[in-house]
Amino acid sequence: MAKKPLTKNAGNVLDICNSNDSQSHSIMNTSENQQPASIMTAEDFGALDQGFVCVLDHLSLIQATGDDRAGFLHNLLSNDVEHLPASEARWAALCSPKGRMLASFLVWKERENIFLQLDQSLQAAIQKRLQMFVLRAKVKLADVTKEMHQLGLGGAQAEEVLRNYFSALPQQILEKIDSEHGSLLHMGSTVGHARYLWVLSQASKNAVFESVKTKLNLVGSHLWRYADIKAGIPRIVAETQDQFVPQMVNFELIGGVNFKKGCYPGQEIVARSQYLGKLKRRMAIAHVDDANVAVGAEVFSLNDTSQPCGKIVNIERESTDRSICLVEIKVSELEVGSIRLTSPDGAPLVFEPLPYSIIDVTE
Repeated sequence: MAKKPLTKNAGNVLDICNSNDSQSHSIMNTSENQQPASIMTAEDFGALDQGFVCVLDHLSLIQATGDDRAGFLHNLLSNDVEHLPASEARWAALCSPKGRMLASFLVWKERENIFLQLDQSLQAAIQKRLQMFVLRAKVKLADVTKEMHQLGLGGAQAEEVLRNYFSALPQQILEKIDSEHGSLLHMGSTVGHARYLWVLSQASKNAVFESVKTKLNLVGSHLWRYADIKAGIPRIVAETQDQFVPQMVNFELIGGVNFKKGCYPGQEIVARSQYLGKLKRRMAIAHVDDANVAVGAEVFSLNDTSQPCGKIVNIERESTDRSICLVEIKVSELEVGSIRLTSPDGAPLVFEPLPYSIIDVTE
């Protein structure tokens, strides 16, 4: 694909489409796979329906400021940042030169700032990697996780609570509305009621949080991660860095890839995966009778036990002996069925339909 010329102030992101792939391995986290610490309870499932609020302590925020912030990020990420309106957010990925996702972001603008939300296990390394490309660009990157707080809300009572702080609520997925109390983003309705991401300052949180948590069920962030899985939203974490081309985890299906924008690291591989032949690997939602599933664990098909056919992307515990997960898998094996966890003798995976269709977004 044609490389889009960099603007004079875009940060001189030199050779980002063909840079040495060894850089991507330097940010890999070599720690052992981490298990989800919490289990979904009857109270959690009740809160999903009635109304809940949780502190999203598993997510970090990188703030980009400066005159070149939009062009700089536009040249590095898989989505269009330059033309992102202030009234919406977009998913985007930072990829290696081989097209593998090093991080998944939710990106939005707020006045003179651009915010990148990502998993907290990646924040320091990804910010350092982005900083490598700044050079002469007028861009400053900062970790504002402690200054800007993120709350997740949902359930039947959430909208009534939020109307005390926002004159109108966003109606479409990833629509954003701002008020003196912060930014509110619509995150979809796949768990029965709309979910909202509320991003607010420390002062605003101090002013509203005590009142909010008396009106809604205060739950852990595992409930938000569970809802993300039900929504088919993949989150790249330390254990899954550099493993997946975006389409392998349906990232273009949730709007995370713009195939018309200019060059970014890994673009040629991502585009080739889209345009040359049928995609052979996809992501699905599955349940398994095992509460000790590891992120990154392999899955096997009884149709071919000689090698794994996929990998666990995200997981949450639904009960003391059952988990729900997002699994990247060969389409041919998914169609045949009989998928097992970690080995051909492992627990069987039971799949449920995705909340969106598998389509060619370029048509």
